[in-house]
Amino acid sequence: MSKAPSVRALAAEALASIALSGHSLREAADRALPKLADPRDRALLTALLNDGARWWPRFDAALDRLLEKPIRRSEPVIHALLVTGLVQLETLQLPGYAAVAATVEAARELRRPRLAGLVNAVLRRWQRERETLIAELDAVPATCHAHPAWLASAIAHDWPGHAEAVLAAANQEPPLMLRVNRRRASREAVAAALVAAGQEVALHPWLADGLVLPHSTDITRLPGFADGHFAVQDGAAQVPADLLDVQDGQRVLDACAAPGGKACHVLERAHVSLLAVEYDSPRAGRIRQNLERLHLEAEVVVGDAGDTSAWWNGQAFDRIMIDAPCSATGVIRRRPDVRLHRRAADIDVLVAQQSRILSACWETLAPGGRLLYVTCSLLRQENEGVVGAFMAGRDDASIVPFTLPIGQAAAIGWQILPGDGDLDGMYYALLERRPA
Repeated sequence: MSKAPSVRALAAEALASIALSGHSLREAADRALPKLADPRDRALLTALLNDGARWWPRFDAALDRLLEKPIRRSEPVIHALLVTGLVQLETLQLPGYAAVAATVEAARELRRPRLAGLVNAVLRRWQRERETLIAELDAVPATCHAHPAWLASAIAHDWPGHAEAVLAAANQEPPLMLRVNRRRASREAVAAALVAAGQEVALHPWLADGLVLPHSTDITRLPGFADGHFAVQDGAAQVPADLLDVQDGQRVLDACAAPGGKACHVLERAHVSLLAVEYDSPRAGRIRQNLERLHLEAEVVVGDAGDTSAWWNGQAFDRIMIDAPCSATGVIRRRPDVRLHRRAADIDVLVAQQSRILSACWETLAPGGRLLYVTCSLLRQENEGVVGAFMAGRDDASIVPFTLPIGQAAAIGWQILPGDGDLDGMYYALLERRPA
């Protein structure tokens, strides 16, 4: 019988694929986790991947100081293994001797026995020179907060006075937030069932369907999940249903709809006819799965939201939600691999796509109807920049003002920054189409 792979060896291979080969954290975790049977090993692997991706820019830079010659290209898996070693020592704060010994053994398991001594030497040197190295890393915003330099600079430019807090919040473990499906259960009943199952849970103070658990857990094992009583959804993503204010009988478009959380929330609020448009076929499948589990109905179409000729039948919508493709810079605390994959050059491409979708979908909105433009970006170029350019010179659109209990007004719309109310970062702009 072959020996089961160790957590650290699996983590090194998966982390290398994330940080150095461009795979998503979700993809890498989905491949690696089934290879482990022990729940404790699975939990450690998850922590190593999440914290490895989150702190990669910091510890990758540390390895440039610790190694005489870089090995990220010649030995990418060992480079990633060293990052997991630093994560164990600094982030997870595992006992030093055990963490180093297990990481060295993982190098042998990865068929790199000649590099086991190097792994041991690098991690031991970190332990000896830790204070000096940490001071050097903390002196630079990009390595202090483990963000790529371009993003740290962009956040400082767009949010002066908030940048330090935003960068720090992106590295904090987010709470687990649930959205209760009010068609299937009351929020109080779901909370009581979770408490009875041993979970710590609180009612969100101003989101009517929100529950907050302090830590992540296997939601599929929670009471009510299989019956569609709730879904996982950050509080910032629960705001759109409030802003849209849907009413029974309305026609609603959810453009760029995957994975379907916001569409499902709308359907839980009112009896509406909802069309969900999603460009990516596998992601459209996730919308259908969520609808089925929550006992909701909608029409799901695979298509480009910016090409209405492919999916629109000419009947106008009363409400439109555009959850636009964006840089995802507001959700880095939940998707730490974003900081490894997003590039400054991506922003202009995203802005062009956002503008095209907004202009196309606007033409399907009924007079007197409302359109909500949403991104999970912190960058003004993708947010009020896109909406402002769209509004320029138009006489058929007006901005609908609103405020939220947290966040701040943007030049147009409203911005929640990461950590505001312990929510993710998200931008909203609500537009109304004037009657002709």
